Amino acid sequence: MNKLFIFFLQVLFTTPLFAQSLKPYQIYSKEGKKVEFKKMLKAAGNAEVVLFGEQHNSAIAHWLQIELTKGLAQKTSLVLGAEMLEADNQTTLNKYLAGEITKKGLDTTARLWPNFKTDYKPLVDFAKEKKYPFIATNIPRRYASKVFKYGFETLDSLSALEKSWIAPLPILYDSSLPAYVKMLEMGESSGNSGANKKERFPMAQAVKDATMGYFIHKNLQPNTIFVHYNGAYHSDNFEAIGWYLKKQNTNTKIITISTVVQANVSGLEKDNEAKADFIIVVDEDVTTTY
Repeated sequence: MNKLFIFFLQVLFTTPLFAQSLKPYQIYSKEGKKVEFKKMLKAAGNAEVVLFGEQHNSAIAHWLQIELTKGLAQKTSLVLGAEMLEADNQTTLNKYLAGEITKKGLDTTARLWPNFKTDYKPLVDFAKEKKYPFIATNIPRRYASKVFKYGFETLDSLSALEKSWIAPLPILYDSSLPAYVKMLEMGESSGNSGANKKERFPMAQAVKDATMGYFIHKNLQPNTIFVHYNGAYHSDNFEAIGWYLKKQNTNTKIITISTVVQANVSGLEKDNEAKADFIIVVDEDVTTTY
């Protein structure tokens, strides 16, 4: 009997504690309080736009993206969109969503990220299944590259068709926003040289944010939530994409989610506090998708 009692105590106390030590992630509110997924889902359900900031190789973030999207779809209609697809590929993407071309056809005619199959195709296929629009929100990368090399003025020479793939000109830009100040510092530390080249580093980031914000706003629908997937840096601290959305309509209801990596998920590190309405802390030892 004593041995059985001891065994019972071991099962009751030791196993749960061990399991807790292996928790792969924890969600926090912007105030730093631990919350459950259902609270994040409920808040997202009251928004017009959800900016889901990911670490691009985080398996946890990609899993939660599809779970959040499925959860929202049970309550309302959705429009989906992503940084990982560029606006000039929208026609090809629409053909895939309509079943007119296969995944191979999409892959050969659109510029898909290397991890598209594992990380983003499930989201696109969910939109296809539910007949939701999926918006390629990002600026074609060649134009962001031109801004980095030559500044915003280089966009003036684009054709009318090319201009339809970016935010309307001139690009609104506030170099004092903390996100772009940090980008400027990153440009300096990376050794970018040449006249004004370091100043253009955050401009290239801003033209992406402006374009994503423009296409999100353009595709908002009544009684529908736009769920947007982007790198966390594009929406952290309620800046970047969110800033551009608010410039178009200050009343847009936006919920932001950020994904961060920590050595321990049991508490939110100071540097990660208030980054978003909800912060997903992923254990640094969790396997990544690449």
